[in-house]
Amino acid sequence: MLPDMNRSAVLAHTFQAHRSALLDLLETLPEEQGTFAAWDGGMSFIGLADHLSASADRFLNMVQGQAPGAMPEPSATLTEARGRLWDSQERALAAISALSDEDLSRRVPAFGGREMPVAALIDTIITHEAHHKGQVWLMARMIGVKPPMFIKMG
Repeated sequence: MLPDMNRSAVLAHTFQAHRSALLDLLETLPEEQGTFAAWDGGMSFIGLADHLSASADRFLNMVQGQAPGAMPEPSATLTEARGRLWDSQERALAAISALSDEDLSRRVPAFGGREMPVAALIDTIITHEAHHKGQVWLMARMIGVKPPMFIKMG
């Protein structure tokens, strides 16, 4: 654990380290590359950004004991997708940071009717983020953009 940080602060910090690096990379992508996908049927840059912003919101609904909620309409542009990702980061950081140790231990309905401790669900959000972020890093290299460091340390 990082010094002087409780569990929720560490989880929020870890989420932000991944999300901030992703936002930094997406800022460097040309708008016209927003629909680029690495393979036929794969998610584009816009699709991945939308997926991650909606997934964070859906996971956080589960943390609060709510149904995940519906997926929003796809973003029309890379700029719109970046904005959604930024907004979902703010919501996620506020929600994760507000969790007490008791909250993190609480079990909530998750996937397929299973229950998970809130801390495990938050860890799943972070792991999911890192998984898809790796796809974005690869795709950026495919279009000639050099990604920044995989996590943002500051």
